Amino acid sequence: MARVLIVDDSEAQLYSLRRIVEGEGHQVITADNGEDGLKTAKVNQPDVILLDIVMPGMSGFQVSRKLRRDKETKGIPIIFVTTKNQETDRLWGLRQGASAYLTKPVDKGELLLAIGNALAA
Repeated sequence: MARVLIVDDSEAQLYSLRRIVEGEGHQVITADNGEDGLKTAKVNQPDVILLDIVMPGMSGFQVSRKLRRDKETKGIPIIFVTTKNQETDRLWGLRQGASAYLTKPVDKGELLLAIGNALAA
């Protein structure tokens, strides 16, 4: 199965997302902020990244831009999983190169579909 990096500053969200992803047989790696997420992505080369947007320090939008500019991580699919539910946020996230944009609380079926689509692309 796939290696999935989850980057979120909420322990509850990390736990919830981990349960869903591991329940499908995927391996999960976590980071609780943007800086650590960038480092973890470079070191572990996950197959897909689930990325929160609202985090202290570096936002998910900033993380995604840095990932896209780095030759080692630019091809890793990013799925935003966030509380930001405005259409402008969704459009901006997709313009940042995200494969999908999901809002919390995340629907298990939608999340698994987005991961499957990202892996198949």
